[in-house]
Amino acid sequence: MSWLLILLIGLPAAAGAALALAGAKADRFAAVLSVVVSALVLGTASAAAALRPSLAAPFLAGSEFGLSVDALSGMLLPAVAGVAFLVLLYAAASGIGTPARFHGLMLIFIASVLVTVTATTLSTLLFAWEIMGAASYTLIGFHWKESRRVSSGLTAFVATRTADLGLYLAAGAAMASGAKSGDAMPLAGLDSLPGPWRDIAAAGILVAALGKAAQLPFSFWLSRAMDGPSAVSALLHSAAMVAMGGYLLLRVQPLLAATGWAADAAAWAGAATAVILGFIAIGQQDLKQLLAASTAAQLGFVVMAAGVGDTAGGIAHLMAHAATKSALFLAAGAWLAALGTKKLADLRGAGRRWPLLGGAFTVAVFSLAGIPPLALWATKDNILTAAREHSFPLYIAGLAGAVLAAAYAAKAVALIWRSVLPGTASAYDAEETGSRKVTPWQMVPIGVLAVGAAVSGLLVLGVTGDAVRGVLGSRAESSLLELAASGLLAVAVLVVVWVRCGNLPPLPGALAWLHMERAAHIVLVRPVLAAASSLARFDDVVLSRGVERAAEKVLQGAGGLNRADGALDHGTDAAAAATSRLAGRSAITEQTIDGAVDSLAGSVRRAGAAARRPQTGQLHHYYVQAAAVIVVAAVLLIVVR
Repeated sequence: MSWLLILLIGLPAAAGAALALAGAKADRFAAVLSVVVSALVLGTASAAAALRPSLAAPFLAGSEFGLSVDALSGMLLPAVAGVAFLVLLYAAASGIGTPARFHGLMLIFIASVLVTVTATTLSTLLFAWEIMGAASYTLIGFHWKESRRVSSGLTAFVATRTADLGLYLAAGAAMASGAKSGDAMPLAGLDSLPGPWRDIAAAGILVAALGKAAQLPFSFWLSRAMDGPSAVSALLHSAAMVAMGGYLLLRVQPLLAATGWAADAAAWAGAATAVILGFIAIGQQDLKQLLAASTAAQLGFVVMAAGVGDTAGGIAHLMAHAATKSALFLAAGAWLAALGTKKLADLRGAGRRWPLLGGAFTVAVFSLAGIPPLALWATKDNILTAAREHSFPLYIAGLAGAVLAAAYAAKAVALIWRSVLPGTASAYDAEETGSRKVTPWQMVPIGVLAVGAAVSGLLVLGVTGDAVRGVLGSRAESSLLELAASGLLAVAVLVVVWVRCGNLPPLPGALAWLHMERAAHIVLVRPVLAAASSLARFDDVVLSRGVERAAEKVLQGAGGLNRADGALDHGTDAAAAATSRLAGRSAITEQTIDGAVDSLAGSVRRAGAAARRPQTGQLHHYYVQAAAVIVVAAVLLIVVR
């Protein structure tokens, strides 16, 4: 069945890459192709959830590229694919500039999320984590000609990348310990790592997950991510990158529990985020900013669930929140496209103007508030029950977060149903030119998601809840008294806020998200830039100049050696010339001697020949010769005397 996983990942990845590379040439059919591919992915994800395929291939030394669908990922896969399909359907109905690039990037983003959900090893998770982060950067800064949006994408990318270093730390720890046992980096076996490696891995994964889930102190990047298109926000916040931070902690919950400290750290980080980001959400004046702060706050409950060991409640809350938040972001996007604004004060009466859209928004926002019998009411209470069994102060903190959720949700819904004030229309088109219409095809995905926001609480209730808890091994189950008390509390808060017409006293600094981005600049960014600047100056003044001077010395030495080499070459040439001349002279002398020797030899040969002539063998010749010798001797004697 590994072909199911290949199809599940490969289909959106290949289609997305093709669309992104084709660019404007594919604009005409990009939206249709994207919707068709996402529908196929939804079908494949549903089949994979039922058949539980797995796949493994060699990847890195000591680790493999592993994908598998188990009980946890099998529950989340159809939810991710379903939300992605509906968001792309909405984007196709709304229309967006450069659709091929947009839908291509969205499909690549979805493929990376699907790999994250099914990853079985840290190396596979890192692979998907990197692509997911890069795709989110391009999507948040999709309108790249506007510097503010590109800066927002960069802020989100750098903030999450800083936290991602924890995942590399965890991978290093797993690799270091796995090298001894020969079994490195499986996610399911991290809780059995020896000694300090387990704690290092837990700390690294906790930091990485808190960064992706926009938990404290990383929450500020989610505010900047609101500069992306509404469809991107709907997917990013509900079933994609932000949700994956909470999912990762649920996946490695045994590791958190095994350390003895990481589970508590996660639980309290989630509770703190639910409370503080709840206050921040109340102080917002922009609908998307309110929803963004509420995303971090609601995922705080998922992180808390991972800390207290309520995996069933955590995954149910994650899925219910995915439907709820994607419906809310798509509704906010529809109003932004229609009215040209997303300011809460300027959206007065938006629900009355488009009743179906207002109704769907109300169902989703009531779920966000925890109003019975909607989804987040039940799933949140399931986590609070587990938190109460773990720590009563933690339960109180979680309950405070639930009260704040009711307050910020009520603020949003109270305003959209209020009467339009005389000057409200003059504020339209402040952010973009509105079309003054919402199409039926925009309403279809919002309506479906609103239904999901209403009914997905069944994942923790009744027979379905028992089945989910049985599969995932969780025990927490809210009593009727807890559910009733929580519901009444949420309704009471809703009524109070409604009576106050949505006017709530904000926490000082809430509008600016407690200046967390500025604090990050002061605490981290500026010191890093200052250190980088100092190192750059050290490089310029010391290292670079030293290298330049060394190079000058080397050049000078090379020049001297070059001159010496030239002189040596000159001497060699002169010696060669002298040797050549000497050799020439030697050749002449040799020629003269040879001539003399040849001449002497010729004379000797001639003398020998002449000497042989008297040897005739005739006697009278010898007498003549003897007479001649005697005459010569007589003459010589006379002369000498």
